[in-house]
Amino acid sequence: MNEAVTLAKHIAAADRVVIFTGAGISTESGIPDFRSPGGVWSKMQPIYFQDFVSDREARREGWRRVFERSAGWTGATPNIGHHAIAKLVEMGKVTSIVTQNVDNLHQDGGVPDDKVIEVHGNASSAKCLNCGKKHDYETLRPRYEADEDITCDFCGGLVKSATISFGQAMPEDKMMFAESEALSCDLMIALGSSLVVYPAANIPLIAKQNGAKYIIINREETEHDVYADLVIHSEIGPLLRETMSELGVPLE
Repeated sequence: MNEAVTLAKHIAAADRVVIFTGAGISTESGIPDFRSPGGVWSKMQPIYFQDFVSDREARREGWRRVFERSAGWTGATPNIGHHAIAKLVEMGKVTSIVTQNVDNLHQDGGVPDDKVIEVHGNASSAKCLNCGKKHDYETLRPRYEADEDITCDFCGGLVKSATISFGQAMPEDKMMFAESEALSCDLMIALGSSLVVYPAANIPLIAKQNGAKYIIINREETEHDVYADLVIHSEIGPLLRETMSELGVPLE
């Protein structure tokens, strides 16, 4: 059976679908992934959270990457995969999206913010590590250009991109929400994730262990393939376009 037909049948039969997304859905928007040849980590090493906190030079490098847009996600636009997911949310099929991505493309593609659970944060703004106050990047740029250490104008704490770095604690509220959604769904679809970054990669397994069907869509094999009810090795955008047509909701 055609893969899109099979996927559409699973979605149509489900009552509550949760979608788990990784970098693979955004590569079709021109955003590099992290681990493949030519990916972000092949060009620059990650800055660990403890280094950012303790070392001014590490902080300076972190801010250079922000303002020089080194990671490659700034200015990208949603692709057909993001729009397909947004349509499934609008239809009431998908109750939430748990994403490892920090690019804001689900929201830009039309998904309400309260339906997107960003377990690794969001790169579109900065946040005080002490009081949690949100900061707009452009208000911080003059201090970066003046070679100042960037601190919170409210409490004086260090300010950092609102993403979760290696070694940084996961956002407890987001993880609890993601786990709750995983426990309540009857279909979990992992899209474009290598499923090797934990604890986030536990979320689909929680759904599977609770009786949900588990579908993995990724270009390469993953360690989770043995647990999945269906594995599709495919580009995400074309597959979801065809799947939406099978569901009677063709995309433009």
